[in-house]
Amino acid sequence: MTLNADFPSSETHTRRVLIEAQERLAEAGLRGSFLVRNLDTGLELGIEPDITFPIASLVKIPLALTVLEQFRTGRVSPGTTIELLPENRTPGPTGLCNFSYPTRIAVIDLLFLAISISDDTAADALFTLCPPDMVDQQMKDMSISGLRIRHTIHDLYLTLAERLAPHEAHLAQALAIQAGTRGGGHLIPQLDVSHANSGSARSFVQLLDRIWSNAPSLESSTEVRRMMGTNLLKHRLAPDFATGSSQWASKTGTFLNLRHEVGVVEHADGTRFAVAALTESSVPVATQPSAEQTIGYVARILHDTLRN
Repeated sequence: MTLNADFPSSETHTRRVLIEAQERLAEAGLRGSFLVRNLDTGLELGIEPDITFPIASLVKIPLALTVLEQFRTGRVSPGTTIELLPENRTPGPTGLCNFSYPTRIAVIDLLFLAISISDDTAADALFTLCPPDMVDQQMKDMSISGLRIRHTIHDLYLTLAERLAPHEAHLAQALAIQAGTRGGGHLIPQLDVSHANSGSARSFVQLLDRIWSNAPSLESSTEVRRMMGTNLLKHRLAPDFATGSSQWASKTGTFLNLRHEVGVVEHADGTRFAVAALTESSVPVATQPSAEQTIGYVARILHDTLRN
């Protein structure tokens, strides 16, 4: 077990918390990379924060930031419209993915859909304006270590998961679990960290830290924060962080056995914490409410230990 802790509290208590968190994850069939950082002091607490995972829809945060920088520099107009044809849409459960007729939509509205409801077709339309290598370069320019952007959302669906009938979906889950290696390799290229969009809890906390510090620009970071605050997919960490006395802004990422969420909680007393939870399940079932609850619980106890 690798522990990462830097905080002014009892070492014995903190170690017990970290051990309990690891035990909870194991009981839920989860392996994870977690990190919580106080954005004002830099103090942080994590569990295996440098393990790299394929990031699924978390890629939409760096994508959004890159598109917004194109707006700021005048290379792309927010009002430019793009025509989306049904036959070219990316498979997905939300928004434009399910439209049946040709649609024209402004780039700024595609951005909102990609972040607020994780619309995959909207994200891929944005990738036509800002290809993966451009987004990857934006992350390098911001000195975000360990975060790599290599492909579009549509590429995620070019897997066995999309070739199976609905009643065979468990086979895709089983393949995702069984065909990986401890070093991050995988028979499914989109789950191989050397080929996939990939990152760790630490890389996303770095990114959130930059965004909440107004990098790469005040205009772009402000808009990303606003859009993350409208995220409607709140079943993972939000139940543990969105309260009457705090605000939670986040983005989820889900694909096969991957379950991620990253975000920032801002408390009424002014303290702000970046939270990143990247996990993979060893249970070949698509819907696992107990796993979602465990992810939220572990992230919350790390936060509470650091805050107190």
